[in-house]
Amino acid sequence: MTEIRHPRPDLFAAGQPTAEELAGLAAQGVRSVINLRAPDEEMAFDEQAEVERLGLHYACIPVCGLQDLTQENVRRFSEELDAARGRGPVLVHCGTANRVGAMLALDAGFNRGTPPESALALGREAGLASLEPEVERLLARGPQTGKEEGR
Repeated sequence: MTEIRHPRPDLFAAGQPTAEELAGLAAQGVRSVINLRAPDEEMAFDEQAEVERLGLHYACIPVCGLQDLTQENVRRFSEELDAARGRGPVLVHCGTANRVGAMLALDAGFNRGTPPESALALGREAGLASLEPEVERLLARGPQTGKEEGR
């Protein structure tokens, strides 16, 4: 059983859901799924096909780890999250919800004007764990202007 968090009224956050859990979330009103897992991460079923079979919108923004906590990925995530929220409640997931929490915290801090500690609190509510020190560092640094620095 996957722990499914509900940090905001229109937002669910989780590790990898099962097909049954996706159907349950659809029955609860979820209209979109944003998958942060990389294509090479093993899955027990074809998630995109199952999500589409349920009549939900599906998006995938691969975030493999620290190297993918980039402003470009946060921007893409923010755009997809806004579009998803326009359709109704959204599920954002990865393997454990750690990357979900990281991306939600960075989106809140970089794109929504949320103070760093509040952005981190949202991230923790959504599942942020081992990526927290890096997310905290990125939030303290703030969004970079101009060309993104390489890592």
